[in-house]
Amino acid sequence: MLQHQGRFLRPSTDNRTLSLLETLSEDSAVSQSALGERTGLSGAMVNKYLRELQHQGLIDKRPLNAKSYEYVLTQAGHSQRRELLGEYCAEIVRSYTALKALIGNKLDSLEKSGKQRLVLWGASETCEVVLSAIQNTGLTVLALVDSAPAKHGTMLAGHAILPPDILSSMHCDAVIITSFGKSDDIHAQLKPLAMAHGLEVVRL
Repeated sequence: MLQHQGRFLRPSTDNRTLSLLETLSEDSAVSQSALGERTGLSGAMVNKYLRELQHQGLIDKRPLNAKSYEYVLTQAGHSQRRELLGEYCAEIVRSYTALKALIGNKLDSLEKSGKQRLVLWGASETCEVVLSAIQNTGLTVLALVDSAPAKHGTMLAGHAILPPDILSSMHCDAVIITSFGKSDDIHAQLKPLAMAHGLEVVRL
């Protein structure tokens, strides 16, 4: 099941087609209602796309019993699934590369200004990208913190996730906010501490 969600990565015809073909390749006997749930499509959209996929020769509709059908990928269907999956993965890699380059520019500015001892705030997927980018620099991650108590004591990319109150005892040069969704809240929490200790706060 492959779904694009959000404002900038919206579902497209190719994305929906890939999602349907991928799901049917895993379970050709899946019901249309379950197919809709797995792909995020309405019942009407599922019907529309299944008819189109049949017309294009990408799937065969075969009776299972008097009431149910299965949708089996044809050879052309498997070929189309592989082609679309390759394009999908390439697009994701390009997006990841662009994000890593953006983060790399921020890190380069910190390194050039001599601010090398860092704390990352926000144990998220973005944080993992930042940690990956930092490996190619002379920067040091002193700690990884997060506001969510449920994350404290767990690990992310080899780093223990700590509560934010440890910041007052950390001798760091800068704090990087590694959560896009909660950036404003984290920045508001950091502002007094940053002013008191002369810390630079970096927002991605």
